[in-house]
Amino acid sequence: MRTPVARWLFALGWLISLLTACSVAYPAVGVSHLTLSRPLGTTFLRYQDAANMFTVAWSPDGRYLASGGTEGTVQVRDAVTGLILFSVHGHANHVWAVAWSPDGKRLASASWDQTVQVWDATTGKHLLTYGGHTDVVLAVAWSPDGTRIASAGSDNTVQVWDATTAKRIITYQGHTGTVEALAWSPDGTRIASASFDQTVQVWNSFTGEPALTYRGHTNRVWAVAWSPDSKHIASGSEDRKVQVWDARTGRTSVIYRGHSSGVQAVAWSPDGTRLASGSWDTTVQIWEATTGQHLFTYHGQQDDIAAVAWSPDGERIASAADDVRVWQAS
Repeated sequence: MRTPVARWLFALGWLISLLTACSVAYPAVGVSHLTLSRPLGTTFLRYQDAANMFTVAWSPDGRYLASGGTEGTVQVRDAVTGLILFSVHGHANHVWAVAWSPDGKRLASASWDQTVQVWDATTGKHLLTYGGHTDVVLAVAWSPDGTRIASAGSDNTVQVWDATTAKRIITYQGHTGTVEALAWSPDGTRIASASFDQTVQVWNSFTGEPALTYRGHTNRVWAVAWSPDSKHIASGSEDRKVQVWDARTGRTSVIYRGHSSGVQAVAWSPDGTRLASGSWDTTVQIWEATTGQHLFTYHGQQDDIAAVAWSPDGERIASAADDVRVWQAS
């Protein structure tokens, strides 16, 4: 017969075993194996769908990754296991950019075939095609409310169109060179567009009226991203610098000089305290957004970094180059 103490110890051991089992079977109950304390740069996942991967994006809930590359294929995978949810060969040329709708139900892809395609993000069913551009399409982004899509490319324009009907609403023609990147402000009222004309231009997303032209770079601008609070913009350039500046005044607050080659990708951490920048020097670097202090360099890939994306919880980064890798960022 067990003593009271023995019975208590047995019950405690049974409870610990139960909690351990739950944490393995259902990570949300315990501590996810992806958020345990691991060294920065620990790689969790690697995959390759094409000779080169140009783009990667997290679903809003952080469960899936969408990617595209040289084969004209758009794929959605489980962000933990890498298992393919669907794969569609929807474009006749390279897929340069993908973007999830804010509710995670649709996916837009931009291609060198001069189109933007919109897909059902669960099944891969084709929903619509936007064919308003007259040259390669290099950037695509959803408005924060999910009603509009902006796309841009080598015809030097940014076009804003209805996400359900594909009817064009605005064509912004302020740039004199290829528009490589664009981003909506988190409040949805402005768009920032980055161009090979060495400028970033900020303009009203409803009227197309220009608000600000940033001329801090000395070479083509490849990347642009808004801070989560809409107050600052980060831009990356072929001049090897990332510059952080006031979204209203254009005043530069930080210039990051950690890369040895052009910067093609920039992303803010979800809490707005850090930036990740991807470069042709094959590294992704993490640094403090307010000071420019270097925190970490990821050396896991062997080719130019084309895209960088933080997971919604800020714990991981997905980076695209010759392959896509997911790694510890916090």
